[in-house]
Amino acid sequence: MSDSEKLRELPAVHEVAERISAPGIPRRLVVAEVRRALGDSRREIRSSAANGIPTEAIEAGVERALRALAAPSLRRVINATGVVLHTNLGRAPLGLAAVHAGYSNLEYDVATGLRGKRDVHTGALIERLLGAPGIAVNNNAAAIYLALNELAAGYEVIVSRGELIEIGDGFRIPDIMLRSGALLREVGTTNRTRIADYREAITDRTRLLLRVHPSNFRIEGFTARPPLEELVALGRARGIPVYEDLGSGCIVDLRPFGVDEPLVSDSLQAGADLVSFSGDKLLGGPQAGILAGKPEIVARLRRNPMFRALRLDKMIYQALETTLRHLLLEQWDDVPALRMIRQSAAEIRERAEQLLASLPAARPGLKAELIPGESVIGGGATPQQSIPTWLIAIECADEGAAQRRLRANEPPVIARVEEKRLVLDLRTVLPEEETELAAALQALS
Repeated sequence: MSDSEKLRELPAVHEVAERISAPGIPRRLVVAEVRRALGDSRREIRSSAANGIPTEAIEAGVERALRALAAPSLRRVINATGVVLHTNLGRAPLGLAAVHAGYSNLEYDVATGLRGKRDVHTGALIERLLGAPGIAVNNNAAAIYLALNELAAGYEVIVSRGELIEIGDGFRIPDIMLRSGALLREVGTTNRTRIADYREAITDRTRLLLRVHPSNFRIEGFTARPPLEELVALGRARGIPVYEDLGSGCIVDLRPFGVDEPLVSDSLQAGADLVSFSGDKLLGGPQAGILAGKPEIVARLRRNPMFRALRLDKMIYQALETTLRHLLLEQWDDVPALRMIRQSAAEIRERAEQLLASLPAARPGLKAELIPGESVIGGGATPQQSIPTWLIAIECADEGAAQRRLRANEPPVIARVEEKRLVLDLRTVLPEEETELAAALQALS
């Protein structure tokens, strides 16, 4: 059969549309999806001389596509990987924060009846937490861009070569800096930069001394980096502000729990004129970039026209305000990421034992046991640091198939495979999700 004959054999749009079962879906959308499917079949015939897609398969494909369009794409999942800030799973898990239906006082001062500013909802909390005023934009890359655009556009920013890092998905700090209009002046080497390197690089075109915390990698061995206090002293002697990008943004001291990450407050107390950090990493909130520092510098950033372009949405402000208030009131367990990090291995073992005990005793082809393991922070934070935990290790006939079945669960369960065993870490499973997880594991047997 020739291609033209195969094309003539394809059904008409209305013939397929009449046989589609899609209650609640507008006919306009049904017809559009049928046209899309028939177009795919025509292209297949023309490109490969194949017979095209059978009519039954076209109808089934259209119905699947319509069900997918009618269902939410962004879904809740159970993270059983043990990676607390899992980049692919939304980084920091959010706690409960009711979204206000209808209108809100986003930019309205209820007391005076006049127009307000949206950043007042988080500004006072940031200042109480850090002892310095602050503003928020839509992520930390935006925070870096705004700071450099306002403080150094058209002029030089001195930065160590060892701090020109690449963040997620191929984005590089130098590229963001160049887009801001600032001119990079690299000093030192990849592994060693001294205060003299900064001092000798300063010219009449220098507007900023930049320090970037390597939150997603470590350089070890023959290394050198001047303390922040030395950089601050140099900046003050030359009248040049010092800006430190901290990346992860740790506000709570997590060293007692095995996480050694610099505190934002320490950088400000050391004299940094400006700091920036993420809202959805160790802060434990939604995606945001926070800038805090000297009042006159923060005021300049707020007046920059790009601040409006990079500002937060009302729902993000609400989630960020909720997180910051929990931190201020030291309600650590109300910030899920912090609660997960603070859990001891003994607590996780007890939870895991209870979960295994809830499963049926006889599970043909499925053998589960507890083994010691390690959780990680993830999300580009605290490299080469891990937290002791206990893992549920499951031996099954086909660990890859078992992993796929868990992902097909409702809600999907994301686990990992190690040494041909399915491995689950309850550190990153919310307590209220344990019943759903147990049901998903039970379905594997």
